[in-house]
Amino acid sequence: MTDAITEETEDRIKANLGNEELRAEAAGFMRASISAKYSYNFTWLGRPVIQYPQDVVAMQEIIFALKPDLIVETGIAHGGSLILSASMLELNAACGGPADAEVLAVDIDIRAHNRAAIEGHPLFKRISMIEGSSVAPDVIDRVREAAKGRQTLVLLDSNHTHEHVLAELEAYAPLVSVGSYCVVFDTVIEDLAGMKFPERSWGAGNNPKTAVYKYLESHPEFQIDKRFDGQLLISAAPSGYLKRVR
Repeated sequence: MTDAITEETEDRIKANLGNEELRAEAAGFMRASISAKYSYNFTWLGRPVIQYPQDVVAMQEIIFALKPDLIVETGIAHGGSLILSASMLELNAACGGPADAEVLAVDIDIRAHNRAAIEGHPLFKRISMIEGSSVAPDVIDRVREAAKGRQTLVLLDSNHTHEHVLAELEAYAPLVSVGSYCVVFDTVIEDLAGMKFPERSWGAGNNPKTAVYKYLESHPEFQIDKRFDGQLLISAAPSGYLKRVR
């Protein structure tokens, strides 16, 4: 039964990639939802998560399947993503995963009220935070030291300019274990043609997706896992699920 269900699911996901009508409808929703700040409507175990539900489910699937020792996240905001990752590591430990798995998060500005809320959360026992630029050499060194010898998953969700994300990829993607992922969020910015972000330093031609494409030009050890595009359809990270294949 399970094999049949899995096969049917994979067939549907492959079909979605070629379903232009469905993909157009999903793209229309994405455009409308950005203006409505749809991704700000959700929490995870009490903390604002600021992610699309589809990406939340994808992260659950990845973390449960990989059972990493370490999840490195850039960008903290209100901490919901950290709590999501920590909660999955806690569940993994109960299902035979590493008992000491943890989340290591980096942000240039961890606001006091967010730090207090994260540190007061029951799952903080699995979280460590570094305040500083994710591309600063000393921060990179600390993260690299923490990742030594560990099954590592990397999530990039901080400054969304091409230059910054490319620097993060150069620094942190090499930490990803073979078979694991570097997930680059907000690649959807490149797909929002005509939409303006005047208060932001990023936009069309200067965003996480352009950084992903540039990085992949010289890093064949990573490939875009298009399965997630067909599965999720609505996602802040189209073409952003990078799998390390060697």
